[in-house]
Amino acid sequence: MTPRTTRRVGIDGPTGPLEVVLNAPETTPAGIALVAHPHSLQGGTLDNKVVQTLAKTFYALGYAVVRFNFRGVGASGGSFDDGVGETDDALTVLAYARGALGDALPIVLAGFSFGSFVQSRVAQRITPQRMVLVGPAVQRFPVEHVPADTIVIHGEDDDIVPLADVLAWARPQHLPIVVFPGCGHFFHGRLPQLSRVIAGMWKAA
Repeated sequence: MTPRTTRRVGIDGPTGPLEVVLNAPETTPAGIALVAHPHSLQGGTLDNKVVQTLAKTFYALGYAVVRFNFRGVGASGGSFDDGVGETDDALTVLAYARGALGDALPIVLAGFSFGSFVQSRVAQRITPQRMVLVGPAVQRFPVEHVPADTIVIHGEDDDIVPLADVLAWARPQHLPIVVFPGCGHFFHGRLPQLSRVIAGMWKAA
């Protein structure tokens, strides 16, 4: 499904402009899905393929979707801040989206890799409707505990974030993990399947 309304804007952020892409349906959205990209210093941007897949999935589920570039990426000002400043960036973008779409809409937090770490921090500041974390970078960053209904998806053969580390993070939370057999960190060749799994679990909730 192609969004009928796509808005790419620059908004005022904590350390300069933040580049934001908003895809909103013509009808009242089911909520706002905020999607966070992977590590800024390793090529992560709002146009990452997994990020785009998350955005398309939630748009098809009826949500307005907001992607953005963290500070120092693309047209966003500032420099990398180990997730601390990036959390402020995410909250600033969320405030913009709420102002544009309505404060009462439920919020979904979705992130890939480093973006999952940032979203776990955002979830300490707001109460999301639900979260989706793909390839969470738990071995490099102190990813916070997340709500019990969070969807976590990881590749069996992830060579950047070992599956064993994700299981160790999830175990004390009794948090289920969806494992894609034979899949690496970037879900090459598995993006349509990733979208189907997320949509199916979302509708089943």
